Amino acid sequence: MSGKSERQKRSKSQLAGQIRISYFILLLPTIIFMIFAFYNLKRVNERYNDMLNSVVAASEFSLDFKEDFDFETYLLIVGNVSPEKSQLQGLLSDARKVVTGLKDYKNTRDNQQRIESAEKYLTNLEGYIDRIKENLQYEDRYDNNMLIWENDVQIVTSLLQETINEYIYYENKQLQTAQKESEAFYLNSMKISVVIVVFIIVSIIIVSSLGPIWITRPIEEQVKEEQKQLRKAEFEVLQAQINPHFLYNTLDAIVWSAEAGNNRQVVKMVGSLSEFFRSSLNKGKEIVTIKEELQHVRSYLEIQQIRYQDILSYQIDVDESINAYYIPKITIQPIVENALYHGIKNKRGGGKITVTGSDAGENIKITVHDNGMGMTEERLNEVRDSLNHRGTDNHAIYGMYNVNERIHLSFGDAGGLDVDSVYGEGTTVTITLPKILT
Repeated sequence: MSGKSERQKRSKSQLAGQIRISYFILLLPTIIFMIFAFYNLKRVNERYNDMLNSVVAASEFSLDFKEDFDFETYLLIVGNVSPEKSQLQGLLSDARKVVTGLKDYKNTRDNQQRIESAEKYLTNLEGYIDRIKENLQYEDRYDNNMLIWENDVQIVTSLLQETINEYIYYENKQLQTAQKESEAFYLNSMKISVVIVVFIIVSIIIVSSLGPIWITRPIEEQVKEEQKQLRKAEFEVLQAQINPHFLYNTLDAIVWSAEAGNNRQVVKMVGSLSEFFRSSLNKGKEIVTIKEELQHVRSYLEIQQIRYQDILSYQIDVDESINAYYIPKITIQPIVENALYHGIKNKRGGGKITVTGSDAGENIKITVHDNGMGMTEERLNEVRDSLNHRGTDNHAIYGMYNVNERIHLSFGDAGGLDVDSVYGEGTTVTITLPKILT
């Protein structure tokens, strides 16, 4: 009995320890949030004090500096004050002390530039005074000094005074913004704290009663997420395999145009290529607006039209009302590429690719039509079957398959591709997207 009792005690002790660990894990977000909140409050307070001190320091700059300096300069020129008794050097020294002191504060980029400008203005004023003093040694340079006073000194003192006033104004504006942000942060912190406390209480109740049920669910979700990421990675690898061929061919075309002396064409292709890859990268975003996607397609077609100018023409006619809706990045371009390589190039003579788009009620419809070779009924059924069953071993339709899968991954079954084609007449691919605004 004694041994059994000891085992029960140890078991209860282990269970109690596990419960304490669970409670600590539940409390961990609160601890992290409190550290985050205190750190940000401290940082905001330090910035606020720094801005306040900078405003106080800037306020030491004499409001009468321009008037005093201009007047002292005039007295020096007309001979009412000798260079030795002039207060100009003292005014400059005091002003420079204030301006130099402002560099010690954490200023915004604009205010830092204003400080640098103020230092340059002071240096210019020192140079003007030195020139005036030098001219005083000659009796025939009075007019030169007056010109310096009117055209240089008065203008620069105005600029200096205005720069300091702008510095104070924008620092005060920053103070007001910081104060509002601090108040908003405090209110949000209070709200988040209440939410976290309620969340912890509810979590404790739920974990205590339903914890065992959740043991396997995270594992299943993790497996699904890993499969999803794996499929995305496969598509990205496919894109990485396709893009270099386009780049190499375009660079070759640029080289040929350069060797032929066609500078305008070189400039246009380089600009389009730059815009094409800028749109492709798009800061790493996987979802872009239709407007951004169309710019990507337009850059691609501009390049290809130069390369295939004898056989390719294109038209993009998309309703501007749908420009702000979301679309997976690089959705239209692979369809256009298929239209060029499998439609237009396989047809004798010229061909045209037309991209249209419009609001279709609950969805957005974008179509890519070409008047190329089209597909046989057997081939069309094969393509449709591959898209509908989400699986293909045919590399020829990997582009459309990739696009269709990424639409489903991003928007579920609400979107996708539809293909219609008549052999010898052309192909139309319709992209259906749910209406999701930016």
